[in-house]
Amino acid sequence: MTQESDVDSTVRMRIRHLRQARGWSLDSLAERAFLSRIETGHRRISLDQLTALARAPGTSLDQLVETVNDDVVIRPQHDEQRGLTTWLLNRGFGPAGVTVARMRITDEARGPGADQPGVHPGNDWFTVLSGTVTLILGERAIRVETGPAAEFSTVVPHAIKAHGGPAEILCILDHDGQRAHLHPPV
Repeated sequence: MTQESDVDSTVRMRIRHLRQARGWSLDSLAERAFLSRIETGHRRISLDQLTALARAPGTSLDQLVETVNDDVVIRPQHDEQRGLTTWLLNRGFGPAGVTVARMRITDEARGPGADQPGVHPGNDWFTVLSGTVTLILGERAIRVETGPAAEFSTVVPHAIKAHGGPAEILCILDHDGQRAHLHPPV
């Protein structure tokens, strides 16, 4: 099987699922860039059509052509030096270029940015799933317990530390936040 036919098959399947999810008939879909002929295999897909094909059912080009990953299990990444375990909950960047991650901070002296509070463009957001964390934000130390969320400008030096034992957070990071907190410089 060729790579071209694999892409054709993947795009046809995605178009069918998106059309059905929106409740569109093949006739109404045909009015949207002749997608029904492509979906059913009566028309070949060319590269110059892919943008229109993605736009018609309201998806992105990346979502239309990405390959299916059979490994749906998200495995933790352990960082013993930082006392941190991370689960990346979306592969690559999610909507609007953000990364969603679950983090378990096991050592009170450690956590994202704990050794050296960092700065980067943008905003970070997190909610505490269990335990309590201390958000170091400039000169302030803000205690955040289970349940509440925090959102802050990341141009202020910041770090997150466990307080009183292990803690888990769910965070949303933009590209700069992902680089700073998930892949710190060595």
